[in-house]
Amino acid sequence: MKSKRETEREISQAIIRFEKEFMGRGPLESRSYLIDDMVLVRLKNVLTPAECKLARSDESKRGRYLIKQMRQELIEQGRPLLDAVIKGILGVNVVSLHTDISAKTGERVIVFTLEERPDFDEP
Repeated sequence: MKSKRETEREISQAIIRFEKEFMGRGPLESRSYLIDDMVLVRLKNVLTPAECKLARSDESKRGRYLIKQMRQELIEQGRPLLDAVIKGILGVNVVSLHTDISAKTGERVIVFTLEERPDFDEP
């Protein structure tokens, strides 16, 4: 059985792969945390160069809003893949997924709530 840290690292790597393959660009940094029956994933620098330009150039903040909307829609489209990835790693079903992205900083947070607390070796 893997340790908690090894499991968190595996989740981070899987989310990076998802972001690269499904979203078209992966984050420069990712960290995952297992907290009881939740998985918290923090991704840094996820915006494409075009999204960065749109976020910076729009004084009405409409560009940032559009980026958030588009990314939300994409994550919903990829939700079955994400659920399967998390279940494959943890052996536990995903109940819900919550996410937000900052078009200003390029950081995304994803929270998975799970059916139950996963098993892993404690350090």
